[in-house]
Amino acid sequence: MIKVTLAQLNVTIGDMDGNVRKMIAAAQRARDDAADLVVFSELSLTGYYPGDLLDEPHFMARVSVGFEALLQASRQMPTMHWVVGLPAAHAGPGKPLRNVLRVLRGGEVLLEYAKQLLPTYNIFNERRHFEPGPDVAKVLRIGTEQVGFLICEDGWNDDGSAYAVNPFDRLRDAAPDVVISINASPSHIGKREQRHQIFAAASRRNSLPILYVNQVGGHDQLVYDGASFAVEPKAGVVFEARRFEEDVTTLRIDAHGFKAADGESLPAVPCEGLPTMAFYRQQIVLGLRDYARRCGFTQAVVGSSGGIDSAITLALAAEAFGPDRVTAITMPSVYSSAGSVDDSQTLCDGLGVRLFRHPIADLVQGYSAGFETAFGAPLQGLALENLQARIRGTILMEYSNTWGHLLLTTGNKSEMSVGYCTLYGDTNGGLGLIGDLYKTEVFALARHLNQAADREVIPRAILEKPPSAELAPDQKDTDSLPPYEVLDEVLKHLIEGHGLAHEEREQVEAYVAQLVQQPDGAALVDRIRRLVARSEYKRRQAPPIIRVRARAFGSGRQMPIAAQHF
Repeated sequence: MIKVTLAQLNVTIGDMDGNVRKMIAAAQRARDDAADLVVFSELSLTGYYPGDLLDEPHFMARVSVGFEALLQASRQMPTMHWVVGLPAAHAGPGKPLRNVLRVLRGGEVLLEYAKQLLPTYNIFNERRHFEPGPDVAKVLRIGTEQVGFLICEDGWNDDGSAYAVNPFDRLRDAAPDVVISINASPSHIGKREQRHQIFAAASRRNSLPILYVNQVGGHDQLVYDGASFAVEPKAGVVFEARRFEEDVTTLRIDAHGFKAADGESLPAVPCEGLPTMAFYRQQIVLGLRDYARRCGFTQAVVGSSGGIDSAITLALAAEAFGPDRVTAITMPSVYSSAGSVDDSQTLCDGLGVRLFRHPIADLVQGYSAGFETAFGAPLQGLALENLQARIRGTILMEYSNTWGHLLLTTGNKSEMSVGYCTLYGDTNGGLGLIGDLYKTEVFALARHLNQAADREVIPRAILEKPPSAELAPDQKDTDSLPPYEVLDEVLKHLIEGHGLAHEEREQVEAYVAQLVQQPDGAALVDRIRRLVARSEYKRRQAPPIIRVRARAFGSGRQMPIAAQHF
């Protein structure tokens, strides 16, 4: 029997000093629980993923200093083993670094294991910096148990479909009693269930209990949900750590499997995770909090149009920061309805958010007059519409620059997909909260917020009004786009495709197959495909967005701008 403490921590990329402090504090808790072993996540010393910080001149020297501090701390707890993730020098041919796991005890390194399978798909690009480790198993006797080790991707190929090497084959031959897998597995809808399915199958096939330790927290576009877990060959997932927050928990492992630290049975783990909208809400709020905290922002500003997108953005910002730290600005033009201003006021009153009014009609008039004087032609059509958005974006940036607020952009995935946005206007900002939510999902999230609060967090008037940019008389989104119920299904098919969960993919493919059989249906799909391709240059210049789906715009979707797509 051994006792293992899983340390699911919210580490910060590059903050070796802060990460070391967190790790030592967790180790002290493990010592107080009389643990034999404390386990940290993948690249826990540096945070995952450091990217090209690994190429900076002094980065690895700082890694060495941080690791020495961990070694020194381990000397103060001489009987306990530490499992630590970090980048380490590689002396052979290939890349100069490896992604490694080290086991420490009493100031010494007892074992080092280098990650074998380096992901280079979607958001991952580890082969850019790391050389794969050798195809060998590493095991270590701790107390009465033989413990084997893996790092993240090494455990995802047990079916042999993605790589020629399956690290479980060597590990199974080494006959450990339990496997420790350290991970940095970013979250998206359905990812928790995917992890459970893959590791439960691997546990059954290899007859190995597995402890999976993940990191938690937001890093730029990505959010890590924690949700570390333990899985047994017959019982499946028997333990799950908290989701979207730090968790330091000690478990007991013996011949009968995993138990609580006191030897009691563990509570059952539900198969289903959070409902989709509750998941989106928690993922976005954590992503915003950590992005702001790590970048030094304590307050946010949002342009409030009276529409659904800015309303949801304000509600999520108020939850993340607190309403007293969020500012809304409504900027009516001659085309704005009175309802838009009134709805913004009702929304902000309900949220407890301060609302400023900054009309833009005179500014638009001044720009229009200046344009005609300079160029001898009136400003009209699309140029006049975009001018209004750019004036609003400029006002928001003025406010951000003056008071240091983080400007949150309000575009959704449907609009960003087809370029229904104004570059340097409503795309201004430091972070987009709903840029990975389709418009239909934005409405669904609004209804969820209202149901969860048992009141109208998002006023009914905002939920029921037809979406409009209000940049021209009586303008509606459907003047330029298909209904969102149609557009969103086509976009899922074009952008995410096989990245969709099985059930959603079947639904989307059936919908699109039926659509193309209708008059002009195939032409509509082709038009949407062209809009997506032509709008890549806008997305390349837009702020980062918080990823909630398997394939999001940003680092996980790398498309050329100047290319022939058809």
